[in-house]
Amino acid sequence: MKRQIKKLAAAALTVLIAACAVREPPSAPPASQSPTDGKAPAEIVQPPAAAVVPPAPMLLPATWDAIPDWQSNDPVPAWNAFLASCEKLGGKPLWQPVCSQAALLESAAPADPATLRTFFQTYFTPHRVLNADGSDEGLITGYYEPLLHGSKKKSARFRYPVYGVPDDLLTIDLAELYPELKGMRLRGRVEGKRVVPYHSRAAIERNGNSLSGREIVWVNDPVDLFFLQIQGSGRVKLENGELLKIGYADQNGYPYKSIGKLLVDRGEMTLEQASMQSIKAWAKQNPEKLPELLNQNASYVFFRELPNSLSGPIGSLGVPLTAGRSLAIDPRVIPQGAPIFLATTWPDSSHALNRLMVAQDTGGAIRGAVRADLFWGFGDAAGALAGKMKQVGKLWVLLPNALPASQNYARDRRRGTRRRIKSAPEASNRRAGLRDRKSAPEKNSCGRACPARLHSARRMVVRFSATQ
Repeated sequence: MKRQIKKLAAAALTVLIAACAVREPPSAPPASQSPTDGKAPAEIVQPPAAAVVPPAPMLLPATWDAIPDWQSNDPVPAWNAFLASCEKLGGKPLWQPVCSQAALLESAAPADPATLRTFFQTYFTPHRVLNADGSDEGLITGYYEPLLHGSKKKSARFRYPVYGVPDDLLTIDLAELYPELKGMRLRGRVEGKRVVPYHSRAAIERNGNSLSGREIVWVNDPVDLFFLQIQGSGRVKLENGELLKIGYADQNGYPYKSIGKLLVDRGEMTLEQASMQSIKAWAKQNPEKLPELLNQNASYVFFRELPNSLSGPIGSLGVPLTAGRSLAIDPRVIPQGAPIFLATTWPDSSHALNRLMVAQDTGGAIRGAVRADLFWGFGDAAGALAGKMKQVGKLWVLLPNALPASQNYARDRRRGTRRRIKSAPEASNRRAGLRDRKSAPEKNSCGRACPARLHSARRMVVRFSATQ
């Protein structure tokens, strides 16, 4: 069986690479939005020509005084989030010393702001995050954990299913076959002796019977369900008042496509008007157009039930997210689990929002150096902030003093990846959502995770998703 899967994986990779030779490259996006993109695929020759690699973003050592409001900012709310990161990072050599010191400090006594600032200044060095073009500003957006209304039984009111992972969804962890491909997965389904694309959103909606028996819960609103898939986690209030927590489990392998951008392109709203709230309002006014619009995003997310004891949804680092203190970042540039100082403004406002955060999550639309998604928490109030947030901001990542060549982290990550066999980019649309509404038209985001000749493999994730 393992040999058969290995053959399927190899065949899938071959298809991905072959596809790159025939597809036209997308338009290059602005560097401030996605600094990892922007190079046209190089022509494939025999033997393959060396990849043309765009410049890497940089993490440059900075001083603590360069961070706005560092001395007056209260790091206490981010402290517990950092301790949670240490649960995952404490066993790694570069993080073990600082995490051990953090544990000692936590066990001694409740830490005050001054003590925590001294801790970070002693064991960390701040690094200013720069885009590939040398700029230090980028898009900061928000996401949240929504509340839906549902039932364990289908009815006229509750008729939209939240699906668990289908039995026929094939996910191949390439690291089990090729260790150098750690973190890469292929998704599809087996049809006879062939691996074929998994069902798209439209196909799932047309033939829901194919997933019969995989329903976790039924909800009352298709738009709320759609945005649940964008956010990646949520809670469902059942008819008896019980709250059911659900979180991202898997995805069908298709890349996310922004319906907000589609509405702007179609003249239904302006870019300035585009927000989660405005899209929901449009959906209520245009119910006959809604199914076609939603199906333009072929990506479909599957969920799993989560323990009610969790303090928040689980991020990609594997720890519960902390409202207002957890940040989704591009892990190709910023290491997951690292403290990170965010300097931006409050949603739809010019008032400064400067605070210490922790990088604990990722997202399909969070691509680039100065690009982040702020987790606002649970419920309507958090959703109001998340839906309106499309601010300009700056980032400083705090790296342990033992971390070598930290200013070249992004470049070294890129070089390490280029030494491996390449596949398509991350296609999971966990919270891909509206946060890409200011970016360029539908683009690939393989960037420096692949050689330039593989940039056009973006579209091939509709056949086999390769995610990190």
